[in-house]
Amino acid sequence: MDSGQETIASIEQIADTVAEMDPNVLADTIKGWVPGIIDFGIRLLLAVLLLFIGGRLIKIVRKILWRTLNRAGVDDGLNRFLTSVANVLLYGILIFMAAEHIGISSASIIALLGSAGVAIGLALQGSLANFAGGVLILIAKPFKAGDYIVTANGEAGTVKDIGLVYTTLTTADNSKIVIPNGGLSNSVLTNVTGLDKRRVDLEVGIGYTSDLNQAKEIIRNILETHPLVLKEEPIQVFVKSLGDSAVQLEGRAWASTEDYWPVRWDVTEAVKLAFDEAGIEIPFNQMDVHIVHDKSE
Repeated sequence: MDSGQETIASIEQIADTVAEMDPNVLADTIKGWVPGIIDFGIRLLLAVLLLFIGGRLIKIVRKILWRTLNRAGVDDGLNRFLTSVANVLLYGILIFMAAEHIGISSASIIALLGSAGVAIGLALQGSLANFAGGVLILIAKPFKAGDYIVTANGEAGTVKDIGLVYTTLTTADNSKIVIPNGGLSNSVLTNVTGLDKRRVDLEVGIGYTSDLNQAKEIIRNILETHPLVLKEEPIQVFVKSLGDSAVQLEGRAWASTEDYWPVRWDVTEAVKLAFDEAGIEIPFNQMDVHIVHDKSE
C-alpha cells in the first residue's frame, strides 16, 4: 500500500470514529471548544484594534517628529533617517504588543527575527556597509546637499542628494554620479564649497626683458579694483619662481565661495588684456625651425 492509500485509509478511519461517537459526547466536546474559540476571537479582535489605533498614532508621532526636527534645523537626509528609524521601532513595539494579545510569545518572535537578521546580514554585507556609511555621513556632515565635492577617485560634482545607501552628485555638464556611501565615508574627499570664502590664486609668467614692477602693479590694481574681491582680506602679488623662459608671478586675493569662478575668470582676462596694452610679454612655448641648404645643389 502506497502513502496515498494510507492517507485515505486514515481519513476514513477518523470519519468512522466520529460517526460511532455518542452525539452527547460530541456535543460536549464542541461545547468545551467554544470558550477557547471565543477567547481567541476576542484576543484577535483586540490585537487588530490595537494595530489599527497604534498605526494611526504612529503616523501622528512621525509627523510631529518630522516637524520638530525640521524646526531644529536638522538636515533633511538626517531627518528622514531618524524618522524612519523611529517609525520602524514604533511599529516593532506595536507588533510585539499585538502578538502578546494573541498569545504568541515575544521571545519566540525575537528569536525568529534574530535568525532572520543574521541571514540577511550575511547576504547584504556590502549594502549594510553602505547603509552604515550613509548614517555616518548624515551624522558627521562632512558635506551637505548643495556642496561641491571632489572624491579620492576623482569624481567631482554638486551634491544633489544624500541617501542612506548612495550619494548622488551632479556634474558641471549635468551628468549624474551615484557613489556608494561605504567608500565615500571611508576615503579622503575635498569639500570645495564647505567654507564661505576661497582664495583666488592667479599665476602668470612674464618675459625676462619685461618690466617686473609694472607687471606686479597691474596685477595688484586689477585685484584691488575688482568689485567681487573681498577688500578686508589681504591681497598679495609676488615672484613665485624664476623659470627657464619666464618669471612666474602669482597674485592672491579672496572672494566669497559663490563668486570664486567669476572672479578668477574676470581677473585672468583682465590681466591678459592689460599686459597686451602695456607691452608686457607672456612667454609661450615655441619651436624654431632652421632649414640648412645643401651647397652641392
